[in-house]
Amino acid sequence: MKFLLFTLEYFPFKGGISNYYTNLSYYWPKSSQLFILNNNNNELLYRRGIFKWRPAIFKLYHFIKKNKIDHVIVGHILPLGIAVLIVSKLLKFKYSVVLHGMDLTYATRNRRKRFISRLILKRADKIISANSYTAVLCSNFLRSGQKIIVVNPGAKDFSDFNEERNIEIRVKNNLNGHKILFSLGRLVRRKGFDMVILAIKKILQDQPDYDLIYLVAGKGPDEKYLKNLAEKELGANWSKYIKLIGEISEGEKWSLFSLCDVFIMPSRNIAGDFEGFGIVYIEANLAGKAVIAGNSGGIPDAVENNVNGILVDPENIDDIAGAILKLLDNEELRKKIGERGRNRVLNDFNWRDKVSDIYNFLNK
Repeated sequence: MKFLLFTLEYFPFKGGISNYYTNLSYYWPKSSQLFILNNNNNELLYRRGIFKWRPAIFKLYHFIKKNKIDHVIVGHILPLGIAVLIVSKLLKFKYSVVLHGMDLTYATRNRRKRFISRLILKRADKIISANSYTAVLCSNFLRSGQKIIVVNPGAKDFSDFNEERNIEIRVKNNLNGHKILFSLGRLVRRKGFDMVILAIKKILQDQPDYDLIYLVAGKGPDEKYLKNLAEKELGANWSKYIKLIGEISEGEKWSLFSLCDVFIMPSRNIAGDFEGFGIVYIEANLAGKAVIAGNSGGIPDAVENNVNGILVDPENIDDIAGAILKLLDNEELRKKIGERGRNRVLNDFNWRDKVSDIYNFLNK
């Protein structure tokens, strides 16, 4: 059987969705053909105007005919699902839809989108959800969960350890002798980095001499907001505690996982904008680190409370501050949680096994 992955996000694009599909293709069984049709050359969508997905219809139609595709894996319910739905009326093939979270909530926000999305999902042969939360949303939307499976993302083993780079990062950010909190992600409100800053303010109000540094890696529209918030809440010396270090390389990411004491990202649900899973949590676990995560969206699939991390109310500053102190003040506990987390990821989040689950499900 010939499969086609039809997606807007694929390597070298960054982010969880691109990571999911790139690993799907990498670990796809060698006994089966998986073709890739992506938008890396901007050939699937018009940049302006209505019905921007029209080029995707023609590209998909000709690709399926030329390569005699049997099954299309749709990476985005909208807009690519529209193209697949139309072409499925013209050519004989099955298709399945992969859902991550916000893609479904955005696809059901108004009457027109809900109508189209229901048509796409009902005609689909199978539905793959990257997390349990989205699977429930989809099941409720369709009033049926019979053809839905949950397949969480996997993670590759932690191996990029470079002592020279670690020393350079320590010196550059003045980390020696300090307790280190680390966050990594796009600087947007739902990630909860602002709530960590407010939690640090609370900790310092109660314990003015508390010694910690909070490193935030990533870029995004909230960068100025976070700097202004830190200055407003912590004063002129805010950069002593909060360091926004911008985009980092893959190697620097693993060095920072290695150097930090705790990884924290208390993501929250803002009007349907939520964390679908959070690969960074299990990557931090692979580095042997305990994590603090917001109890929202698909995160409970990645973080099991008091097993590989602590789930907090992402809207509660006291809860976040309490979790920070609980782990930073107890080295034995955070090491124990970090070790459990690493073992859990190695056992339960292996990419080869995850892709095998998808392949077997599609071939049922």
